[in-house]
Amino acid sequence: MKPTIALVGRPNVGKSTLFNRLTRSRDALVADFSGLTRDRHYGVGRIGHKPYILVDTGGFEPLIDSGVMYEMLRQAEQAIFESDAVIFMVDGRNGLTPQDKLIANKLRTLDKPIFVAINKVEGVDKIVAISDFYELGLEKMYPLSATHGDGVHKLIDDVLRGFKNTPEEEEHDEKITFAVVGRPNVGKSTLVNTILGEERVIAFDEAGTTRDSIYIDFERGEQKYTIIDTAGIRRKGRVTDKLEKFSVLKAIQAISEAHVVVLVLDAHLDIAEQDATIVGYALEAGKSIVVAVNKWDHLNEEQRATIKDDLKTKLHFLDFAKYTYISALYKKGISELLNSIDAAYHSAFIKLATPKLTRVLKEAVNRQPPTHKGNFRPKMRYAHQGGSNPPIVIIHGNSLQSVQQAYTKYLERSFRKVFELTGTPLRIEYKNSDNPFEGRKKT
Repeated sequence: MKPTIALVGRPNVGKSTLFNRLTRSRDALVADFSGLTRDRHYGVGRIGHKPYILVDTGGFEPLIDSGVMYEMLRQAEQAIFESDAVIFMVDGRNGLTPQDKLIANKLRTLDKPIFVAINKVEGVDKIVAISDFYELGLEKMYPLSATHGDGVHKLIDDVLRGFKNTPEEEEHDEKITFAVVGRPNVGKSTLVNTILGEERVIAFDEAGTTRDSIYIDFERGEQKYTIIDTAGIRRKGRVTDKLEKFSVLKAIQAISEAHVVVLVLDAHLDIAEQDATIVGYALEAGKSIVVAVNKWDHLNEEQRATIKDDLKTKLHFLDFAKYTYISALYKKGISELLNSIDAAYHSAFIKLATPKLTRVLKEAVNRQPPTHKGNFRPKMRYAHQGGSNPPIVIIHGNSLQSVQQAYTKYLERSFRKVFELTGTPLRIEYKNSDNPFEGRKKT
């Protein structure tokens, strides 16, 4: 197996910058703010002479015993427990701090190799920078600049030298990636933890707890998944904090990378403009959608019926989506939700045979022909598949530019019913047959 290396340290010492450099990605949010990373964040190392897994953690606050900072501490401690080696990052410009000493005291009790990465030493005498940290009692110290890359290769090569080479594991092609999205504080992180069966991300009764998009692999039976926990998306006018703007961008990016988007709604809250905005991002990207209505357990039958009618009215454009009613906290409806995700994924990548598509098209036209426009009625000859994720049906014929939108929706429903498509958008495109006499002069 690949070795796992944890990045730990107090807030704002450059852990996420080093994570991005070692993974050659921009997966971790980076800005000049303390406490930006909150959950542990996994990535595949791409700098070094052998493969490894890297874990970015939130700021390590040993003296905090409550609140979000305490939850960040628990996440960091879990990352250390799972790791095979630890990179302890400190700030070479600010020098040794009492908090660094407390973290070092905790790390010294571990039976794991500890490497001290002294960051931000560009333009600083490296001997002087190192000498300040001898007091920690940790031998392996490496001055470096995570921003510029100086000293990073030497650090990671020394970390990896203690591990044997392992053959690369084959990647599974049929991995389903789904993003859990929604407004802040509707229970997204609680749902993720329930699906995974562990407290993998921070679930706290405070809006905006999740700031980064967290990617986590898991298996259910023989099926492999990647679940993405995203930051809550507010209306643009309400997003004023710089960190939250970064988080919204990461959530939108997660939607674009997912096969299926799970929209989490709070059954106790009205459907708001933000919900439609989030769905709009997913529809624009052509993603399959599953709606999970959370906190369903405390409602009576009358309240449930009212909410279902409200959903049908306000989210009428999601008539193709599968609705599941769950309680993330009490683990109800989770199996049905995962089944809906599976169905949406397979519908998005379904192969539609041309003969069957054409037969369904002709049957639909015979039941209800398209309306005339002037002296011409659109004539539809045959259909074939033009793409997947989402499925695209291309219809060939004459005068198809005059087909009305309502008739396109009718054809879409016909295709959905026969091919049992659920959860995925279906796009229909028209292609007029070429007129062989166009452009020729009369003789």
